[in-house]
Amino acid sequence: MRNFANNIFRWYYQRRFNQIEQFIVAPYQTQQAQLTELLYAARNTEWGKKHNFSTIKNQTDFARQVPVQNYDTLKPYISQMMEGAEDVLWPGRVKMFSKSSGTTSDKSKFIPVSKINLKQNHIKGTWDTMTMLYHRRPDCSIFSGKNFLMAGSNDPYGPFPETLCGDVSALMVKNMPYVARPFFEPDIPTVLQSDWEDKIEEMARVAMQPEIAEQIKMIGGVPTWTIVFFRRILAQSGKNNMLEVWRNFETYIHGGVSLAPYREQLKELLPSDQVNYWEVYNASEGYFASQYELNGDDMLLLLDNGTYFEFLPASEWDSAHPIAIPLEEVEIGKNYALLVSTNAGLWRYLIGDTVMFTSTQPHKIKITGRIQQYINVFGEEVIVANTDQALRVTCTATRSVVSEYTAAPIYMETDEQGGHEWLVEFEKVPENLPEFKQLLDQNLQKINSDYEAKRYKNMALKELELHALPAGTFLNWMRQRGKFGNQHKVPRLCNDRKYVEEILGMLGEGC
Repeated sequence: MRNFANNIFRWYYQRRFNQIEQFIVAPYQTQQAQLTELLYAARNTEWGKKHNFSTIKNQTDFARQVPVQNYDTLKPYISQMMEGAEDVLWPGRVKMFSKSSGTTSDKSKFIPVSKINLKQNHIKGTWDTMTMLYHRRPDCSIFSGKNFLMAGSNDPYGPFPETLCGDVSALMVKNMPYVARPFFEPDIPTVLQSDWEDKIEEMARVAMQPEIAEQIKMIGGVPTWTIVFFRRILAQSGKNNMLEVWRNFETYIHGGVSLAPYREQLKELLPSDQVNYWEVYNASEGYFASQYELNGDDMLLLLDNGTYFEFLPASEWDSAHPIAIPLEEVEIGKNYALLVSTNAGLWRYLIGDTVMFTSTQPHKIKITGRIQQYINVFGEEVIVANTDQALRVTCTATRSVVSEYTAAPIYMETDEQGGHEWLVEFEKVPENLPEFKQLLDQNLQKINSDYEAKRYKNMALKELELHALPAGTFLNWMRQRGKFGNQHKVPRLCNDRKYVEEILGMLGEGC
């Protein structure tokens, strides 16, 4: 019976792949159609009337009549929606909001998730991910067994309890199509409980039950928390790796951060070349991209899922009136900040992620970091993609494994040069830490020519400083910040010293 079910899913995914091929060959027409549909749907909303949506004929009109937005500019409208107001940013009443990391003025952001957005973007995105995986691996048997869920939680909004707020993963689980529910573990109440540490304990107990463990084919989640979960299972079971627990495991769906710093840990936890690693781009604001090729390190932009994409060149990031470009004007190898307009009521919204196109036939991207996560105090323009890559190469050369890291600038003093300070937590400490530090600095120079220029003969920047932190430091810090759980990621880079000083202060090392 389960093989029959898997064949039914495979048949459905093949039909969907035919639709994906259609937007691949007609990307610009597809995006124009998405924009037209969004504008028509929202023309009578408060936002649509304010910006004269009914007069917009094309993307040029749209860019002229609607300025680039961020959370602070949309927050007054979102607050109305959370308190039950209708027809504000999107038609009707929106009852669900995904909770995301906050801005400088708010601990959390609340992103609207309309019913159509949940169905035609987030949930559709998961089906598209399976579509591309099954297309590349026709022997997949994910739906002949069970798949393990890792998600956040959701709760009623205090001032207006009819509104539901939570991690987008929790909203997706709560509204999972009934046809898919028999193929997932654990049960939904367990997945949605709010205490993350209690949840991990309960999920680990379920994951080790022999009748369930034998059936587990897939798991999805942010690498940091997936590894924490795996470690807990192994501690309780006494096994050496996860394939001794889940003997029929096939696929790990991951996203949120680069996998590069975690690859060595995952090789030890999942020691088989047959395990599929499949990257997705499922943000609180939308499900935007999925890996397209079996061994690819980039993702196909999903162009027909209720999202209209624009891209902000790096030269516009600090502009008071930034000018974005449409999909047809992007260039391979350039860094862009992502703007989205969605069927949940985000309009030309700057989500904060930066991407780089690796291909325009089809349109494939890599996530390169966050607008706020970079170091450019001295003109070195170091981004997360640079530090992830430098760290991966250095770990390979020194046979070491890093679990987490963050880095920040060291400001110039009167008699001292500036530089970068790294806080690194090792899973496997290098035999020679000074050699590791020197090699990391050299690799970063090879990857980033601006950093290399500033490091030339130590004229502008000195060699980076590195602190090896005790095991568990980053998890403890995230817990103290109230950022403990599947949706939260360790910030890799910061252009000031707030994170570094918090962590060193927590360890009593001073700053």
